[in-house]
Amino acid sequence: MMEVTERLSFFAGLYRVDQNPELGMWFLYFTILGLSIVVYKLGFAKKLPILKSALIYSFLALGCTVLTFLGIFLPVGEGLIVAALILIIYKIRLYQSKKNGSETN
Repeated sequence: MMEVTERLSFFAGLYRVDQNPELGMWFLYFTILGLSIVVYKLGFAKKLPILKSALIYSFLALGCTVLTFLGIFLPVGEGLIVAALILIIYKIRLYQSKKNGSETN
């Protein structure tokens, strides 16, 4: 049989969720929450009033609790990193194309 340690995702193994579950889960939660906020800001965020923003971030934090439990064995954090990198590349290319478009006019 496979050991639990071998089945852990990268971040769960990095934070030693199997050896120190309480602290490891908190680290995993804050990693997933931070990456989710980055992905949200890069891809989906619009300028909103403060109460609407607070509501969105509170639901995002609530949803990340579920993602944290899934992130123990599934590559949730790794997927968020890939999504953030793709969105960063997209934003850089968009900025460059806008900059080149304004220089030609």
